[in-house]
Amino acid sequence: MPMTMKRYTTFNEELRRRFGCRVQRLSLDAGFTCPNRDGSLASGGCTFCGDRGAAAVGVPIELPLKQQLQKSKDYLVRKFRAEKFLAYFQAYSNTYGPVDLLRRQYAEALAEPDMIGLIIGTRPDCLPDEVLKLLAELNQQTYLWLELGMQTMHDQTLAAVNRGHTHACFVDAVKCCQEFGIRICAHLILGLPGENREQMLASVKELNRLGVDGIKLHHLHVLKGSRLEQEYTNGRLSLMERDEYVELVCDALELLDPQILIHRLMGDGRSELIAPDWSRRKLEVLNQIDAELKKRNSRQGSRLFG
Repeated sequence: MPMTMKRYTTFNEELRRRFGCRVQRLSLDAGFTCPNRDGSLASGGCTFCGDRGAAAVGVPIELPLKQQLQKSKDYLVRKFRAEKFLAYFQAYSNTYGPVDLLRRQYAEALAEPDMIGLIIGTRPDCLPDEVLKLLAELNQQTYLWLELGMQTMHDQTLAAVNRGHTHACFVDAVKCCQEFGIRICAHLILGLPGENREQMLASVKELNRLGVDGIKLHHLHVLKGSRLEQEYTNGRLSLMERDEYVELVCDALELLDPQILIHRLMGDGRSELIAPDWSRRKLEVLNQIDAELKKRNSRQGSRLFG
C-alpha cells in the first residue's frame, strides 16, 4: 500500500482512494448497552468508560435512528462537503442484541441515500456465531469494518480496568472475523494504569502479529461519570503529558506494519472531559506528531524489522 502525504497510512486517504470522494462517518447511538454494564457479565463498565460509553459528543441520542442519520448527514455535508457516508454504530457494544434487531438496525442505516458501508463498534466477547454469520453476510454486501476493543494485550491490566475479558478472547475474535474476511480495526489505549512503555509497545507489536487491518490509538483520559474520575480526583491516577504521548505515538508508529490503516491517533476532547486538558487541542497534538516524525526522518513501519 503506497504511503500518503502523511508519514503513516490514514483511513481517510484509503476511503478517498477507494470511493473517489470525501467520505465521512456518521456516529450513531442505536440504544445498545454492554454486558459489562447490564449485569450479565459485570456492572459499572470499564473504569475508563463514561456515562455514554464510546458515544461521540453531539450525537442526538434522543432521536430515532433515521433522524440521527439525517441530522448528522446534513451537518457533515455543510461542514466537510461530504459526498458519501459510513454509518458508524459507535456507542456501547453494537453487536450485543438479538440478531433480528441487529439486522433491522444495520439495514435501516444502509438504506439511507449515499451510505456506502458500515462501521460497527463492539467488544470481542459480543460475537456469538449467529452474529458472526450476519456480519459475514454484510461483508459480502457492503463495505464493512468491525471495531474491536483490545485496549491492551496484558491480562493484569485488563482485570485492573474491569474489562471483563482476557486477551485470549480478543485473539479468538480476530481469528473468527478473519475467517470471513471481515476488516478489523483494533482499539488500543496508551497510558493505562500500571503499564510502562515496553508493555504498551508490546501491545502494538501484538497487533502486527494478529494481522489486523486498522488501529485506533487513544490516550488514557478521564471522563465525567467514569470510575477513573474518583481515582484521578483523589490523586491516585497519573496521566501522560502531551510531549510524552507524542513521543510514544511516534515510537508505536515506527513499529507498526504500514499495511495497517491508522483510523485515529488520539481520543477527542469532549464536554465530559476532566483530564488531561491537552486533549482539547487535538489538531495541535496531531501536528506535533507529524512534526516529530519529520524531525526523526521516520514513518510508520520504519523500525518494524529493526
